[in-house]
Amino acid sequence: MVVSNEVLDGLKGIGLNLYERKIFVALLAKGIATAGEVSNIAKVPRSRSYDILESLSEKGFVVLQPSKPIRYVALEPKDALERVKQNLERKHEELQERVDKFSRSNHVVELENLFKQGFSLIQPFEMTGTIKGRHAINQQMRSLFKKAKDKITVITTQSGLEDLHKAHFNTLKKASKKGIKVRIFAPIEGNKERHVSELKQVAELKHLESPLGRVATVDNDNVMLSLTDDSKIHETQDVAFWANSQHLVKDVMAPLFGQIGKK
Repeated sequence: MVVSNEVLDGLKGIGLNLYERKIFVALLAKGIATAGEVSNIAKVPRSRSYDILESLSEKGFVVLQPSKPIRYVALEPKDALERVKQNLERKHEELQERVDKFSRSNHVVELENLFKQGFSLIQPFEMTGTIKGRHAINQQMRSLFKKAKDKITVITTQSGLEDLHKAHFNTLKKASKKGIKVRIFAPIEGNKERHVSELKQVAELKHLESPLGRVATVDNDNVMLSLTDDSKIHETQDVAFWANSQHLVKDVMAPLFGQIGKK
C-alpha cells in the first residue's frame, strides 16, 4: 500500500483529510473490505474507520455493500473523481440557490440596516484593511469597481495587466458603458495583443516603460495599494492595503497619476 507523496498531496488537495487518504488508498489496494480489514491495512484506529468510510461514501469515493458485516467497495479512481466532481457541482448549485433566495429575502434588508447603523459610528480613518491572497484582493477590487460612480484609475505591472484583464475585464467593460472613466497605466509591450486590444476598448491605456507597482483608485475615496512584488511571490502570498480615504486619493494618488499621465 505504498503510493507517492505526490498522490497523497493530490488527494489532500481535493479535500481528503489524512485518515480519509489512508483509508481510500488502503481500500484501493484491497478492492473490497470490511471496516476492520481496511483499518488494519491503513493503520487507522478501527473506531474511526466507520465514520471515515461513511464520509468517503458520501463524497463518492467508495460504495457500501449491504452485507453482515458491511463491506466497502473501492471505485475505479476515474469513476470516483467523476462522482466527486458531480457531487461538488450539485452542492454548489444548492448553495447558490440558498444564497440567491436569502439575498431576495427581507433578512438582507435587516442586515443592511444593521450595517448602516454600525457604519455611521465609524470614523473615516478606521475604514482601512490589509488583504492577503490574490483571490481575496481581486474580490475587493471587483467590489470597488462595481460601486464606481465617476472614475477608475489603475497602475499595474506587466503580469498585473494580465491579471486585470482576466479578473476584471467584464466589470471594467460594464463600468465604461455606464460612462465611468477608466484609466490604466502599465507596461504594454510583452503582453498578449488580445488583452491589450480589449482593454483599450474600455479604458484609456497608457504604456509605462518600467512598472511602478500596483495601485488602484476608485472615484475620490477608495484606494488599493499592493504591498508585494508580484514577480517575486506566489499569488497566495500577495498582500494589499485598502483604504477609504479622500485625502489619500485626492492629495497623494491623484497628483501621482497626473505626473505619470504627462510622461
